[in-house]
Amino acid sequence: MRYDEFLARVRERGEYADQEEAAKITTSVLEVLAQRITPGEASDVAAQLPEPLCEPLKGGGQGQAESFGVEEFCRRVAERTGARPRTAEWDASAVLSTLAEAVSGGELNQIISQLPSGYATLFGRADLAG
Repeated sequence: MRYDEFLARVRERGEYADQEEAAKITTSVLEVLAQRITPGEASDVAAQLPEPLCEPLKGGGQGQAESFGVEEFCRRVAERTGARPRTAEWDASAVLSTLAEAVSGGELNQIISQLPSGYATLFGRADLAG
């Protein structure tokens, strides 16, 4: 998936004003995701995404994955974007459901295998098994 196509899908899902807002939200969500998954996994995800999306994934995690749930994930996104946690959940879902379409099924399974089940809806899935 090309960068502009990724942002267009995020913009549409999140109902953002423009590509710039979609890019800001995307960067914020990917930075938090990089803190939550292992650095190796973040690099694997980045390898399947267009270049501008690689940096937030590679820069987010230092050493090992942090362990936090969906509520903390959304709080961290909200902190970066200046949004409320409920809005941040919407933002995270817009980005992560697009990410789920942009990477291979095997890679998506690798990502979600590192996350507790509460994350499933953010990726547009009923559960993390599929």
